[in-house]
Parts: sequence; structure tokens; C-alpha cells
Amino acid sequence: MSTDSERVTIRIPKDRVAALQKLVEQGQFTNMSDAIRAAIDSFVETHFTPEHIEKLMVELPKSNVVKLEELVHSGDSISVDDAVRNAVREYVRLRLQKATESQENE
Repeated sequence: MSTDSERVTIRIPKDRVAALQKLVEQGQFTNMSDAIRAAIDSFVETHFTPEHIEKLMVELPKSNVVKLEELVHSGDSISVDDAVRNAVREYVRLRLQKATESQENE
């Protein structure tokens, strides 16, 4: 953590605290503060993206995430986010190509 920081006191509903604590217990974060900082980073990143970019939240089955992580480890993508972006780009490209071909055949 940066030494250039401020302490902020907030109130969080008990169910959210329990959810964050569970993430810490599962080893996804070192402590509750790290979990909260990650949540704030995600919020800021989502709300302050450049105008030409639209961020979307995608929920995937765990098995798909595991497969995406395998692509990253094999060097096919640099990150899971990159793998998802590539998959979406390819899907859109193919759909547009099919739509164009369909219009040409009419």
C-alpha cells in the first residue's frame, strides 16, 4: 500500500462485512482493508473510464474462468480480461460478417 494515503471511516452492512471476510478467509485478499481497497479501485475504474470505452461486468461460470486462465498461462492472452475482449471482438466480427453476407445474398 502507498504511504500517501488517508484513513476513511465508513459503515458497511453486516452482510457485506461477512462477504468480505469470507473472501479474506478464502485467501483472495490478505485482509479486510485490501478487499475494500480492491472494491474501491474497481468502482473508480468503472466510473472513470474514458468516454470512448464502455465497461461491462460479465459473470461467467467458474469452468469458463478456469479455461480463460489456461489461455493466459499458455500465452494465448496476456490476461483474462484480454481473452474476454478478444472473444467478444471475434464474435462481433463474425456476426457482422454473416449479416453483411446475408444482405448481399438478398
